[in-house]
Amino acid sequence: MRFGNFFKMLSVGALAVAAGLSMSVAPSSAADKGFVGIAMPTQSSARWITDGQSMVKQFEEAGYTTDLQYAEDDIANQLRQIETMILKGVNVLVIASIDGTTLSSALELAADNDIKVIAYDRLIRDSGNVNYYATFDNFQVGVLQATNLVNGLKERYGDADTWNVELFGGSPDDNNAYFFYNGAMSVLQPLIDEGKIVVQSGQFGMDKVGTLRWDGAVAQARMDNLLSAFYTDKTIHGVLAPYDGLSIGILSSLKGVGYGSGDMPMPIVTGQDAEVQSIKSILAGEQYSTIFKDTRELARVTVGMVNALLEGGEPEINDTTTYDNGVKVVPSYLLKPLPVTKANWEERVIDSGYYTMDQVK
Repeated sequence: MRFGNFFKMLSVGALAVAAGLSMSVAPSSAADKGFVGIAMPTQSSARWITDGQSMVKQFEEAGYTTDLQYAEDDIANQLRQIETMILKGVNVLVIASIDGTTLSSALELAADNDIKVIAYDRLIRDSGNVNYYATFDNFQVGVLQATNLVNGLKERYGDADTWNVELFGGSPDDNNAYFFYNGAMSVLQPLIDEGKIVVQSGQFGMDKVGTLRWDGAVAQARMDNLLSAFYTDKTIHGVLAPYDGLSIGILSSLKGVGYGSGDMPMPIVTGQDAEVQSIKSILAGEQYSTIFKDTRELARVTVGMVNALLEGGEPEINDTTTYDNGVKVVPSYLLKPLPVTKANWEERVIDSGYYTMDQVK
């Protein structure tokens, strides 16, 4: 450790002790290949649990020691966890941030101690100390969500002159949410402009449609309000939902006023992450679609980045222009998302080995 960082590290230690966190150093086996700190946002979403498990498995198979921590959507907790990982002597940090704007001081400390940082699926903003970014093509996720929505509207309401649709966005503190929304609107805006799609609430833009912390209960409450304010004498035909956890809350709201029963067909509701509950919902004819992002592949790319960094090589990237974090354009590797509907779910998530049939049925 450089002497100039001594007082910074004392501060980290104080924080860790105050939080009651372990102050142990990396296990001796870490010297074999390296020690990787993995900071995940929450275990309340099945996808982040899968991400963590995939990374630990693949890193350990590659000869690394790991420290996996979940912050349960508590920003201060994630900051403490990252600082403690630095104190423990990790060689690399892999971070899926809760709020991508709050980690600058921790990443400065990491850089001072020659610790490389990979942003995992969520871009870390406002810091020059983010070395690489591993993610999916997030604009394309939005394009696929909107395309599924339009396809479903044609399939279910093809004879309607107009389609009433409401828009939901992800968490405004997650950079990805803007890519999802903008990708979707690249498909939907022309249909809105020509009057084929009508947003009865008039609510557009992430400042109006964003859902803080991707909270399904917040989405359900907003859907309740939209239905009572704008759809007492109109039919809603579709809902752009950017994440399965929001979709489930939106569907609960829709079912609560009778959609999906009698002469009220379920509106077309999209999603993302191909969570088990949403695959079951698709099979039940409720949720129309989701987006499959194979987190095993994202873990594989991340392990490859770490290997290259620690062996003095150059990580594989395929994008050097898209992800400007406010300080620098972060070199990125973008994976391909895949749409999932009732027509192709088995091919996507069962044949690929992502889920077993017993998990879904």
